[in-house]
Amino acid sequence: MPAFDVAPKCYTFSATLTNGRLPADFQDYLISLRRHLHRHPEVGYQEFETSKLIRAHLEHHGLNVSGPHAETGLFVDIEGISLGPHIGFRCDIDALKLQDAKRTDYASKHSNATHACGHDAHTTIGIGLAINLHRLRSQLKGRVRVFFQPNEEGNPSGSVPMIKAGVCDPLEALYCIHVDPALDLGQFGVPVGQVTASSERIRVEVHARSTGHSARPHAVKDTIWIATQLLTQYYQYIGRITDARHPAVFTACMIGGGMAHNVIPSTAWFEGALRCLNEQDRVFLLDYMKRTAEQFANIHGVDIDFIQVEGLPAVINNSALGQNVRSCIHELFDEDASIDIGVPSMGAEDFANYLAHVPGMMIRVGTRSSKSTSYPLHDAHFDIDEQALLHSVELMTDVMIRHLDKKISA
Repeated sequence: MPAFDVAPKCYTFSATLTNGRLPADFQDYLISLRRHLHRHPEVGYQEFETSKLIRAHLEHHGLNVSGPHAETGLFVDIEGISLGPHIGFRCDIDALKLQDAKRTDYASKHSNATHACGHDAHTTIGIGLAINLHRLRSQLKGRVRVFFQPNEEGNPSGSVPMIKAGVCDPLEALYCIHVDPALDLGQFGVPVGQVTASSERIRVEVHARSTGHSARPHAVKDTIWIATQLLTQYYQYIGRITDARHPAVFTACMIGGGMAHNVIPSTAWFEGALRCLNEQDRVFLLDYMKRTAEQFANIHGVDIDFIQVEGLPAVINNSALGQNVRSCIHELFDEDASIDIGVPSMGAEDFANYLAHVPGMMIRVGTRSSKSTSYPLHDAHFDIDEQALLHSVELMTDVMIRHLDKKISA
């Protein structure tokens, strides 16, 4: 992967400011930083240039950067003038394995890699937040850790080695943001309770003893036919063996087998994710899918491997942290800017892994203002309204300062 081109210059505050508001040129800095990251996306555990860039911008402001952790992860601690709680803000830094389809001057320059989930924006906001909190450290009654995590899109995700490295050990509360093209610019989603589904990565492999001729499938074990029949069974489960009022979905996104158009392969496979809002459904469906695979193997006389990769639990937001966020939104913007999100997303987020160790809050940041910024997450045309960057830095600055000042108990 080619090295970065000339990176954005590190920011230097030209005026002395005493509050959380930021000068106009800080937005220009954030936009240039985000666009640079967008041009040069790096997928999970390959974010070496991204990590170098983050370090350079933070060290320019006198911050002591710890890392690398989990290959490319980093964190900084911003110390306040007095003792108090230790809270955190998490950013993800990796890109998706996807070809960018945009026609902009900041479109990805790398093949099959693009920031189609907004992690370039998350990284930019984290850098901006750390710089701003360091400037305002005299107002901090405690300590804030801002950390940058690799491989959020992978499974197992980068949160696992970051947690093992101790990144959240001292934390009493943890926040993060996620851009949301379903919300308008200036809106912030503040969901209470469950935010996402759980997610389990599943791979199924059908193995026969030999290949066969496509003209005589009856003479061999047709692995592709068996695999697609099993996949069809899985697709029919939801709402038939589980309560239709409980959202759940299994989607296969990879399928393969064979090397020639007229040879039945000895192996066929598919891979996808099971997502559930209800924990009992998750346990039941995983067991049912595994037993169905075993039955298919017995019926058809083949070997079937049902491989379950370590998944993600649901994100559950802490109510006290949510109230802190809402209060800051109302003070900074207006009450209409805070949007209640009553229905959890079927998407998954590895932020959930941290919540097994520390109470947390995921905030959704509206980034939609036109057709070009309305494409959903993971779409090859995904883009954001970049005014959301400054809004997010200012909001999270207030959230952190207020949390420490009020000594909020999560």
